[in-house]
Amino acid sequence: MRTIVLIFFFTSLILFSSVYISPVSFSYTGLLPLLIPLFLVVNLLLCIVFLFGRTKLLIFPVLALIVGWRFYAVTFQWNDRSEETDGITLMSFNAMYFNLNWDTGETVDNSIEWAKSNQADIKCFQEFQQDYTTASRNTLKIISQDGEYDYSFHSYGNNRKKSHGLAIFSRFPIVNEGVAFENRNNNGSIFVDIKINKDTIRVYNTHLESMSIAAEQLSDPQGIKRHYRQTVIKLKNGIRMRAEQVKLLKEHISNSPYPVILAGDFNDVPYSFTYFSLKSTLKNAFEEAGRGFGFTYNKVLFFLRIDHIFLDGEFEVQHFKTHNEVDYSDHYPISTRITWQSPLGRRQVEEGG
Repeated sequence: MRTIVLIFFFTSLILFSSVYISPVSFSYTGLLPLLIPLFLVVNLLLCIVFLFGRTKLLIFPVLALIVGWRFYAVTFQWNDRSEETDGITLMSFNAMYFNLNWDTGETVDNSIEWAKSNQADIKCFQEFQQDYTTASRNTLKIISQDGEYDYSFHSYGNNRKKSHGLAIFSRFPIVNEGVAFENRNNNGSIFVDIKINKDTIRVYNTHLESMSIAAEQLSDPQGIKRHYRQTVIKLKNGIRMRAEQVKLLKEHISNSPYPVILAGDFNDVPYSFTYFSLKSTLKNAFEEAGRGFGFTYNKVLFFLRIDHIFLDGEFEVQHFKTHNEVDYSDHYPISTRITWQSPLGRRQVEEGG
């Protein structure tokens, strides 16, 4: 029994350390963090069993839980609800193209209307879809509400007829805009510099590489069994590509002259190199002001939190919400309210992770 417990203990330590090892250097290490929740639960159960059994083996799961304590904070939060109403609000939403059918012009449950009516000061959309030729599908104009969100940046807006990709809307003036990195299909990262009174902040909207695994396949145990090798390869490749993208993103952020807010669909859970690499220089809005588990995925793997908002230390998070009542997409929108002490200084970054 002692040997089994020791093996489990040292395996736990390896798993807990794997979030700091880049999958770019060691491909399969990116898969190890996916086992962290299981090992946390088993260590907790071992603590309970050994406590009642009055055995000295209790020390090993206790030590494992102490080392892995940081993973509880990224999993579950119960922060006080702030009554603060000052500051600005930011919303991030993978809109799944607003469920828009190009041929019929139909939308499901009118998700564009929700995107329009949401009152966040800054809105970040992934899988944003635009049609300049038809009024009912001109999402840039619809969401701008005829001037209320007069400032916007759509990274794939050069096509004169139809385009898709990332978009940012703002009530405040956008004084600069650009692309942090581009990738095929819908992935990439864009940024805007926003002037708010005497301060300027930089907002990134990011969509990292997808797993490219169909939800239907994951819901079918036999399908998983038949295609497990292909699934593992897709997981490994997706994790490695996100690690490469995060490196590009962090390099770009490190050169930002202004305090940074980073929002989007990261396609990675909190137990990942992606999350902890960003967490090494930025704080997470859910951890600062969230409640519950904050799951953001609206499909068969409902227990995933893969949409995040990170921000610089100059910002104070007053509120965070996962809008799980908004089920128009395969992702739930998330939003936060932040404040800061003005004036904001130039950004200084100590790279790590």
